[in-house]
Amino acid sequence: MRVGVFTALLAKLSLDQVIEKLKGLGITTVELGTGNYPGNPHCKLGMFYNKAKLEEFKSKIEDHGFTISALSCHGNPLHPNPEIAKENQEVSKKTILLARKLGVPVVIDFSGCPGDSEKSKHPNWVTCPWPPDYLDILAWQWEKKVIPYWTERAKYAADHGVKIAIEMHPGFVVYSPETMLRLREIAGPSIGCNYDPSHMFWQGIDPIAASRVLDGAIFHGHAKDTQIYDRNLPKTGVLDTKPYKDEAHRAWIFRTVGYGHGAEWWNEFVSTLRMYGYDYVLSIEHEDSLMSVDEGLSKAIQFLDKVVLKEKPAEMWWA
Repeated sequence: MRVGVFTALLAKLSLDQVIEKLKGLGITTVELGTGNYPGNPHCKLGMFYNKAKLEEFKSKIEDHGFTISALSCHGNPLHPNPEIAKENQEVSKKTILLARKLGVPVVIDFSGCPGDSEKSKHPNWVTCPWPPDYLDILAWQWEKKVIPYWTERAKYAADHGVKIAIEMHPGFVVYSPETMLRLREIAGPSIGCNYDPSHMFWQGIDPIAASRVLDGAIFHGHAKDTQIYDRNLPKTGVLDTKPYKDEAHRAWIFRTVGYGHGAEWWNEFVSTLRMYGYDYVLSIEHEDSLMSVDEGLSKAIQFLDKVVLKEKPAEMWWA
């Protein structure tokens, strides 16, 4: 298993500066954004059409001893605004094509969330089964939007030798292991997940237990933590809509790894991932509003270097 970095946290730096900074921190594996929600992506989709720029980019990565764990195009390809949906879908398609050109095995995306009808202007995330209108909306979303789009997009990815890792996130139709596996069953084995334990914590899902449920469906991993505030939780519940910057009044906030859960928890987490077949990359994603990027990144690297299982065991005498 390797420690990597999702370079969106260094969006203000050029790719050259990112490479220099991460090499100084002992990191040589990167996850690169290509567009949609990640701003100022370090991997420009336009180079797909420019052979010289593509070769220059590949050389820059390889000459510095770096590898790309995934290309990320987190967006809402099911957005009820057709212009937004079309733009997000196009970024996804181009990212798959570029991943194939670069030999990157995984593209990361969100599942998206439609509206409640063809006339909707905004996404409508269904969170409860009653009144029954909500189940009608949910059924319409999956039948008319989720299944058609993701069945086609999964086949497109498979045809190009690329896997799509859906990041389970509330606000989108795939937000839990159950919804993830439902989509995978429908769309096929080229669809799996980008496993971010921080999104499980704040839903009250045990990420270690969930990793067993997701056996074989984890294609990529994020390293990010969540701190639960028991003082606020009884008042707000986990569906807390206060701004992330209002830390003192929220039920939970995102934290740098180790600041929500300690080494003992993370030791078991990475061990369980390997036990159930995931031995690829934990990509640091910094969204800790109490720490600067530099502090959060350096502390996350130091923490994970002691936790990640870097070598597979040799065959045991008793095996």
